[in-house]
Amino acid sequence: MQNRTLYFGDNLDILRDKFPADDGYFDLIYLDPPFNSNRNYNVLFKEGLQDSPAQVQAFEDSWHWTADAQHTFEELIGVKPSKAKINQQISDLMQALEKLVGPNDMLAYLTMMAIRLIGLKRVLKNTGSIYLHCDPTASHYLKIVMDAIFGKQNFRNEIVWCYKERELSRKHYNKKHDVILFYTNSDKYTFNPDEILEPYSEGTIKKFNYTNEKGRKFQIRGKGGKYVGKQGLSIDLEKSDPDLVYRDYLDKSAGILPRDWWVIPFINRAATERLGYPTQKPEALLERIVKASSKEGDWVLDPFCGCGTTVAVAERLDRKWVGIDITTLAINLIKHRLQKQFYDKNIKIFVDGLPKDLSGAKALFKKDPFEFEYWALDLVNAIPAQSKTKENMRGADRGIDGIITFAKDLKKGGDYEYGKILVQVKGGNVQRNDIATLKGDIEREKAEGGLFVTLEKPTQPMKQEAVEAGDFSVSFSPKKFPKIQIITIEELLKGAQPDIPFWSQPYYKEAKKVEIDPSKNQQKLIK
Repeated sequence: MQNRTLYFGDNLDILRDKFPADDGYFDLIYLDPPFNSNRNYNVLFKEGLQDSPAQVQAFEDSWHWTADAQHTFEELIGVKPSKAKINQQISDLMQALEKLVGPNDMLAYLTMMAIRLIGLKRVLKNTGSIYLHCDPTASHYLKIVMDAIFGKQNFRNEIVWCYKERELSRKHYNKKHDVILFYTNSDKYTFNPDEILEPYSEGTIKKFNYTNEKGRKFQIRGKGGKYVGKQGLSIDLEKSDPDLVYRDYLDKSAGILPRDWWVIPFINRAATERLGYPTQKPEALLERIVKASSKEGDWVLDPFCGCGTTVAVAERLDRKWVGIDITTLAINLIKHRLQKQFYDKNIKIFVDGLPKDLSGAKALFKKDPFEFEYWALDLVNAIPAQSKTKENMRGADRGIDGIITFAKDLKKGGDYEYGKILVQVKGGNVQRNDIATLKGDIEREKAEGGLFVTLEKPTQPMKQEAVEAGDFSVSFSPKKFPKIQIITIEELLKGAQPDIPFWSQPYYKEAKKVEIDPSKNQQKLIK
């Protein structure tokens, strides 16, 4: 098992193919799966030095009752053979849920979650812990699913994460919390309460209104008679009723033992950790979970890793980690995030499932043209075009697959004027007309140039059409840049890059750099 690995693909398949043994791999699993709220999740990208209004659909957060869902459901109830270990309790539960909610999207969601949770139990060590993050729309269903899979005796807590946002509803109480279900795989597990002590409130600290000769703050508390349970008592009672009171020192503990409700602010729009991913969770939330249920060197898995908050926190806290996501957008976002965030550690991130050679690229295009396009756009650091979905590959992009933003001029006052290069990605047959179409798109969008990325080799007429398009320039460089360029996937995989102005902007929001303790990092390098 390789540390710092991101797997691209369906986590159900990844768990079965990459982690086939039954004796457990991970000490801690955190998952924040789609909530079945019938929303499409979009990733907000960075364009120049401003946040782009363009949003690109990353994934839908709901499963639907399809033939696949029906087939998986039949696996769970034992009608069809399954690779998963299905017991009678799971079978009975799924049949009961079918009667309760019917064959609809909610049952599809619970079915797809159940089959994955069975796989996650298998890869969790016997001493491991799992945290399932869910919202109130499905948490009550998911809890009984978790009871059936992990055993109700291994339920530890229903954690309520409270946060504040604008209160808009006048029809019901405003919904400002998520639920996190905490289970273990047995009665032997890691839990580090001293790592996540909550600070004393100012009111509590004020009660410690006495100081001894060594400078330790304390208060007088009752332990007998009429003083039992009372605090903030007078020090005179030590003389009048010494057997009924005692000194309670403030420094006996660094804080309050953790409770099952957490008040952690949502990530505000100005936060340095915010990457624009709508479902991004605050690092403080994941830090509490990782510190509580793992130790340095332990293995952490996030099978729905989204923008990578879990693995970023695991890296910062010196845990080993694996992340899985079904979108190339997420995998690339995490890769860029961690490389920037942990620049001083010079970490190497391994990506499994994305093409590494031409045959892999062709296989991805054949399997999923949508993800192939996103993957290819990342190779040239291009922001995906707006409003594209798997159902509508053209979407509202008017033939434009992506955009590269670059600085073309320095204005008075130090601000930059930005230009753009339109990107088209082709996986099938290509012809001269494709370049002519790109030329028209450049003129219509008033762009500086165009980049044609192709899986197949371009024809000679295509190359000629590109040359005849001419070139463009920027104010701070004497160099001329081709108006239209053609670059193949094979060339990109070999390290070639398009000829564009040297100061182009990354399409993704960059994470705040983490300061590394040099001595600690050096020790790890020596090992």
